[in-house]
Amino acid sequence: MKLNSLKLTYFKNYDALEANFSSGINCLVGKNGMGKTNLLDALHYLSMTRSALNTVDGQNIQHGESFFAINSVFEVADQELRINCYFEQGKKKVLKVNGKEVDKLSDHIGRLPSVLITPDDTEIIKEGSEVRRKFFDSVIAQHDRSYLEALIQMQRLLKQRNSFLKQNDGKLNINRQLLDVYDEGLLPLFQQIAKRRQAFIEEFTPYFIKNYAQIFEGKETPSIRYRSDVVSEDFELQFKEVFQKDILLQRTTKGAHRDDYVFALNDRAVKKFGSQGQQKSFVIALKLAEYDYLKTLKGLSPLLLLDDIFDKLDDERIHRLVSLLTDEERFSQIFITDARKERSEAFFEGKANVQFYEIHDGQLK
Repeated sequence: MKLNSLKLTYFKNYDALEANFSSGINCLVGKNGMGKTNLLDALHYLSMTRSALNTVDGQNIQHGESFFAINSVFEVADQELRINCYFEQGKKKVLKVNGKEVDKLSDHIGRLPSVLITPDDTEIIKEGSEVRRKFFDSVIAQHDRSYLEALIQMQRLLKQRNSFLKQNDGKLNINRQLLDVYDEGLLPLFQQIAKRRQAFIEEFTPYFIKNYAQIFEGKETPSIRYRSDVVSEDFELQFKEVFQKDILLQRTTKGAHRDDYVFALNDRAVKKFGSQGQQKSFVIALKLAEYDYLKTLKGLSPLLLLDDIFDKLDDERIHRLVSLLTDEERFSQIFITDARKERSEAFFEGKANVQFYEIHDGQLK
């Protein structure tokens, strides 16, 4: 898969940008605040139908304007795909593929698989379980339509159940019949989602371990463990036993929305004991494993979007990473941002199929 051309109109700090890109490594260099990350975010929109940085579409419109447009031409399996995303303030977002509007935005997810690595990704390790679930849900959703649909349905029912509990205002005298209706819908969804997550981790872990070893040569053994009450044989009983707690707390306290993933190096929690470099290496390995996993399952190379990837890595790890990224058999089109042009030029010196673009105030040179 390859992005041939991109046109941005009033997207963030871009008035009007038209660009064609290399089929290999595209290095976007320039000072901070010039629009490098915004360009990657536009590509994320085309893949995932939303911003990776700001979930409020209206806040991605350039100040003083009423809309933004992202127009592109991709080459996928020898076919040309024109993907256009348009959002006008106060109206619904429109996504078109070869001129035809997509009915449900969720139907587009997975058509153009992508992997984005940003400096904030260490939050996957440092923050709460919701961030880890969101990451892994995104990976699974890009290739498993039934999982994405189950996830959307679970979130909808959870929202309704929690709203009902809040309306009850903590009173134990509750309409159990209506609560049972929500529970009958949620329980099979919890089990379907937990079962898929458990199977996914077993599939994904070998990709992850291989990538960590390629980035960091040492005696560290990384691991990922899926943790969920839902996989317990008596989960349904557990779920029903906490209904009074749910009523008092006015939220659903058990279910697949409470699952977590435990990250470790040599059986020690990365969050607590991992150094800054180890944590960043762990996250990069997760993301490159996502790339390999999606490429294997979908049979095409995702877009690889790397934002400020070299920050907080020592030179040895950067050299090893560059060696990986310049493997043309493994990777296809890559977009990398760097505030230090001379650094990227030095690390990619003598490497084939690398193109540099300077960005200044929303202009590409």
